[in-house]
Amino acid sequence: MTKTELADLYRGYIACLNRQNWPDLGQFVDGDAVHNGRRLGLAGYVAMLVRDFDLIPDLSFNVRMLLIDPPYVACRLGFDCSPKGKFLGLDVNGRRLSFTENVIYEFRGGKIIEVWSVIDKAAIEAQLVDGL
Repeated sequence: MTKTELADLYRGYIACLNRQNWPDLGQFVDGDAVHNGRRLGLAGYVAMLVRDFDLIPDLSFNVRMLLIDPPYVACRLGFDCSPKGKFLGLDVNGRRLSFTENVIYEFRGGKIIEVWSVIDKAAIEAQLVDGL
């Protein structure tokens, strides 16, 4: 897969997430997908995303930086949203937050097989402290 093809595929994946089009997610995510070392499979991956959107009803994935080196995609995602209740163990309770997530994906056979993800929790903590 070329860099351009992989970039287009990844942007299709992000669009699928933002539409919450779970029946089509299998076009992008392998049935044996692994997320941060945990084998979720497609069903577990969908369940994780459904939980995310339940916790953060206004969740939207925004590509801020995209690097392609097949079969890998590295992306810095930006978020501006209002999680309900607790988020990453922090009492957010609907406060509007801006933060980023750095993610590396490995693609195999045109689908995501493994994901390594880190959310900038320190940025969230700083906003919560500043807002006191």
